[in-house]
Amino acid sequence: MIVRPATLDDAFAIAAIYGHHVLHGAGTFEEAPPSPSDIAARMKGVLDAGFPWLVVEEDDEDDEKLRRIVAYGYAAPYHRRSAYRYTVEDSVYVADGERGKGYGRAVLAAVIDACETLGLRRIVAVIGDSQNEGSIALHRALGFAFCGTLPAVGFKAGQWLDVVFMQLPLNGGDQSPPD
Repeated sequence: MIVRPATLDDAFAIAAIYGHHVLHGAGTFEEAPPSPSDIAARMKGVLDAGFPWLVVEEDDEDDEKLRRIVAYGYAAPYHRRSAYRYTVEDSVYVADGERGKGYGRAVLAAVIDACETLGLRRIVAVIGDSQNEGSIALHRALGFAFCGTLPAVGFKAGQWLDVVFMQLPLNGGDQSPPD
């Protein structure tokens, strides 16, 4: 497994991973899969702002000379207002059929490390669906604390869905002013 910075050339693979979750999951409240060009535009915005967007590559099962993207994660501004400038929101997605192999943990740990290096003070996880046990457990395992649930704020695939908030302090969190 290799965790590396994403490039815009990865947009097709990322769109495929995310598209599956859009169509078959409740972790995102998006209802129509974005195109690879839409994903590339989103990536460009995150990367141009100096935030991490990372991918996990694994050997291709059919050709060991090739590698394939099996997960990705990134951190983007939590909100655009300047008071939030030390807080980011993370996103992590693992390819269908690849969950439980440590890819999500590897990419989220690398996103956390990158955010610490940037001097950020808090990462917020906004997790779609309170039944999303995998994402909640992943964030908890990496030190995120539960902050609360907004019940039934999303309606997708004929059902009301909750949002779970978790957060992780970085670089001393709120114990001192930022540099």
